[in-house]
Amino acid sequence: MNLDPVPLTRAQRLALTTASFLFLVVATMSLGPLIAGSGWWWLCAFIAAGVLFSGVGLRALRTTAALVPVLELVVLLLLLTLVFSAGSSIALIIPTQGTFETFAQLISGAARTIEQQSVPAIPVPALTFALAFGVGVLAVLVDILVQTVRMPALAAAPALVPILIPGFIIEAGAEVPTLVLAAAAYLLLLRIDVRVRRRARLAAGDLDDDAATVVPPKRVPIASTLGATLGLAAVGILTASLLAASTPSISTSLLLGTPGQGTLFARGVSPFIDLGRDLRRPAPRPAFHYLARDGDRPYFTLLTLDRFEGEVWGVTEQAVDGDNTVDAMPRPDGLSSAVETSEHPIDVVVDEVRTTWLPVPYPATSIEGLDGSWFWDDGSLTVRSVDTNTAGQRYRVNRLEIDPTPAQLRAAPRDLPDELAPFLELPDELPAIIGETAASVTAGAGSPYDAAVAIQAYLRSNEFDYSTEAPVAEGYDGGGFDVIAKFLEVRAGYCVQFAATMAVLARESGIPARISIGYTQGSPSDDRVNGVQRVEVDTHDLHSWPELYFEGVGWVPFEPTPGRGTVPGYSRPGAGEGTNTPTQSAAPATPGASDRPDVDADRGLAGGTSDPFATNAWWIRGGSLTLAVIALLLIPAAIRAGQRLTRRRRIRAGEWAADAAWEELTATAADLGAGVADVETPRAVAARLGEREAFIAAEPRTALIALRDAVERERYGPAQLGPGTPGQDLLDELSVALAALAADAGPAERLRAALAPRSLFARVRRAFGERPPAGA
Repeated sequence: MNLDPVPLTRAQRLALTTASFLFLVVATMSLGPLIAGSGWWWLCAFIAAGVLFSGVGLRALRTTAALVPVLELVVLLLLLTLVFSAGSSIALIIPTQGTFETFAQLISGAARTIEQQSVPAIPVPALTFALAFGVGVLAVLVDILVQTVRMPALAAAPALVPILIPGFIIEAGAEVPTLVLAAAAYLLLLRIDVRVRRRARLAAGDLDDDAATVVPPKRVPIASTLGATLGLAAVGILTASLLAASTPSISTSLLLGTPGQGTLFARGVSPFIDLGRDLRRPAPRPAFHYLARDGDRPYFTLLTLDRFEGEVWGVTEQAVDGDNTVDAMPRPDGLSSAVETSEHPIDVVVDEVRTTWLPVPYPATSIEGLDGSWFWDDGSLTVRSVDTNTAGQRYRVNRLEIDPTPAQLRAAPRDLPDELAPFLELPDELPAIIGETAASVTAGAGSPYDAAVAIQAYLRSNEFDYSTEAPVAEGYDGGGFDVIAKFLEVRAGYCVQFAATMAVLARESGIPARISIGYTQGSPSDDRVNGVQRVEVDTHDLHSWPELYFEGVGWVPFEPTPGRGTVPGYSRPGAGEGTNTPTQSAAPATPGASDRPDVDADRGLAGGTSDPFATNAWWIRGGSLTLAVIALLLIPAAIRAGQRLTRRRRIRAGEWAADAAWEELTATAADLGAGVADVETPRAVAARLGEREAFIAAEPRTALIALRDAVERERYGPAQLGPGTPGQDLLDELSVALAALAADAGPAERLRAALAPRSLFARVRRAFGERPPAGA
């Protein structure tokens, strides 16, 4: 293994740092297929440059090698503060408590965006923070391997992190051009390291005047290494190209025109939402409140379930589209200009709901005032975030009120566009009671609209009871077709069973259907703000309801659950016929406490909890992180303390006692910067230390000479320490000598010796093949 006995010049270190930077930023390009745009890459390049080239400056200032990585982490913190939290910092870069609160929010947002998004992910601030932080840490690791331990070949390990990630996420994997460029950059780094080592040795001259040497030229001829460099690069690039072409996980490139949707992140919301446990919790908690002009009292949708797979209802998986910002939302699907509409602004203040899905009336035209990044989904127009949640949000949503007439609904054509076929899908084998019920209830219906009204009236009739306990007692809780079959027999359940049953019966009757999950209108309070009544929505208002599609009108909500919500006027039996057919009360009934829905904090639909640690979670995370950093920084001191204890044990046990005492003396001298090299003989070391002011006194000098004589006898002579007192004598003499060394050093030197012992790092460098220069 080659040894580097001489330090590098500033120019040589700058060359290595430049090559390291190039290698790392090229490797980071591998994440390109996973993240939209290129702004995130430029930010990562900026962070990597700041960290790596700050190391060049620190070494130029002769900073202790062990402190350079620590100070590079400080630089990383300053850069992250500048980019992501300048407003809460001092002089734009000095972090404050608010800065760490912002970082905690960004870290939480990054976790959520990783759960929510699909590739290519939108580079929202939380995601770019995670990328910048990760690349900064990788830059520190690369710098340690290249500059501190002088093993640049190992720099491929941290650089492989961004290169390998795409292979685990998408079938295409990393792009071929990026792999080739990364291989070339890695070879360039290795070649620069070879030239730097050769130049450093040539500049140092002979290391030992007594050693026989062959004197090479005083410069490294480029011609002598150019062929090897080009050959090595060609082999590496050819190997990378063959690997990319023959490995399916990395052979398809988005840049080459074969983009494929993969799942960079999980979907964030379970496909099936079981509200039973939520509804059976008796104590309500505030969800949100709103101010609605014109007495507007809409339902608020969180998400829409449109896929029925027999056992569960689920959300059709789709990637978040970065262009679907909520400042302008499209007109709902299927709505014609013939249907009367009007817009109503609603001011919403979230109290304790914590979910990545925003409570929004369907449909909405725009939303203002949200914190974080929020996007609407195609078709359902539900709104979700990829980097934050609803906690503490205050926003204005402009609701589009749709007022279709029964005549317009009844006139809706039966022929439907092909894209609505998924909303008619049912399992091949349904329990017979479902088909029989659909046929009997809708018999005689002259149109899909009349069939829908009949199904709603059937489920809201006196034949069915609202109960959150019956499904549990009878063992049919949930929304699958077996549950629906049992529900139609028992005829008791809560909103999940009623909504799922109406949706399935509607599909069985040829009407596209889906289920919305959200909240009913809430309860008006006595408070008014600027003359507008405040409406409170709590967890008892959590609800599910079906939406059916009619061409020309679009998706229309129905309310089949008795005693819950409000029956829309267009869906009441006899509506539009000039009759006064009685219907269920428009005001929601109030079931008993056990029948009111509440929310479990674990479920994410409404997250209010009484957890006393919730509001101070950032203190816990910050404290844990601080303790982890402190523990990491104290590792060298702990290892050095272990060495010290081991050597003292050897002295007491008489196991090469003098050698152990001398090792501890020279290690402590090196830690305190006394200029002791491990290649010097004990007599030379004693002579060097004896010249220090602390050893002028008789007692320290006597102890130093005694230690020197003891180790020389033990190493080179036949004399052995006798049993008993000689070991204790050595300990006493060692203590005197160590006290003299400590007294001769300043407080800063003693602190650095305790936290960053030079002797320990010298052993690490030797283990990696680098011999420190004399006196290091």
